[in-house]
Amino acid sequence: MTGRHLRVARVITRLNIGGPSIQAIALSRDLSAHGFDTCLVHGRLGAGEGDMTRLLPIDDLDNVFIDDLVRPIAPFNDLKAWWRIYRTLRRWQPDIVHTHMAKAGTLGRLAALAYNRTRPAGQRARLVHTYHGHVFEGYFGSPSTRLFVLIERWIARRTDALIAISPQIAHDLVDAYRIATVAQLKLIPLGFNLDQLIAVSAGDRAPARSSLGVADDAIVVTTVGRLTAIKQHALFLDMAARVATPSPRCVFLIVGDGELRPALEARARELGLDGRVRFLGWRGDLDTVYAASDLFVLTSRNEGTPVALIEAMAAGVASVSTDVGGVRDVVTGPELGVLVPFGDVEALAAAVIALAAAPARRSEMGRAARASVRDRFHATRLVSDIRSLYRQLVGAAAPAVDRAAR
Repeated sequence: MTGRHLRVARVITRLNIGGPSIQAIALSRDLSAHGFDTCLVHGRLGAGEGDMTRLLPIDDLDNVFIDDLVRPIAPFNDLKAWWRIYRTLRRWQPDIVHTHMAKAGTLGRLAALAYNRTRPAGQRARLVHTYHGHVFEGYFGSPSTRLFVLIERWIARRTDALIAISPQIAHDLVDAYRIATVAQLKLIPLGFNLDQLIAVSAGDRAPARSSLGVADDAIVVTTVGRLTAIKQHALFLDMAARVATPSPRCVFLIVGDGELRPALEARARELGLDGRVRFLGWRGDLDTVYAASDLFVLTSRNEGTPVALIEAMAAGVASVSTDVGGVRDVVTGPELGVLVPFGDVEALAAAVIALAAAPARRSEMGRAARASVRDRFHATRLVSDIRSLYRQLVGAAAPAVDRAAR
């Protein structure tokens, strides 16, 4: 294998703040040390979305931005984006095309199928797609879901490997929607560089609170995520309204931004939460945010693998989450966090009130949570898993790449 570099075209809808972007950037960067060259193709951010392109490595990465590649369905733009992806593949001549997120998964694989028709026998690119969430629930209405499933089934039959990031997503793909076969499916959880969060300690609490302007004796309840419908921040505010009176020391931090921010700020005022709820926008210092936090709350309607929850657990913060999607694959037992039914604001508030009044339980839960995610979701494990899959797909007998010729 020495001296043989494989070429990967990685296609992602957009590099907004979230797990898919973190994974795409990390894999593009870290696999270069293991004999892979990467072309990273990405599209345009939506309004109010946090931008992660600042994390792109400067060297050793062919970075292709396609302005017409956007999340909403837009036939004319989609056609132009498909053509740009196809032209990029013709130029890059990849051994592997790996797509992330729904729109890039469709356009990227269709472009790869067209590209493979131009290749000599035995030299086609292998196709890989990662399902980062339960995209068939919560994002689309029933008619759209049925059409989306039919399209996914057709493309999946022409894809070499399908990756699920959680057992629940794997179940949905194989059993519920019959999109993937057992032979195709690979279960590869997300991986992150958690070292900075794992290093958060009790000694960081006071300076973190000082920098955020939070009182030393406050009980800080935090949520992190895009301010969009799927994350259900309105439920977080309804919970805060019920917790504020019986737990007067609680303050509530909302980290993130998005199209719903004005409406959520107005809702907070309607609920009389001025001064108790703070909207912090996107932050690049999540270690500071979590060091200042006593509780993390996730209110999503749907999750694949909840990145913010994993980060909070890595920082040793106790959590309360809605029991949706892949959350149960992260919080695998009551010692790691509290799960409540989605939409049950009373249960959510009761869980927060109970933990707010139990510092010893919070501390014990935080320690157990940190130990649980340290190895399961670390970037080193992810890189090893993906590297093995790529080598398996291309095969040990694949011809060496002549980088200069390409």
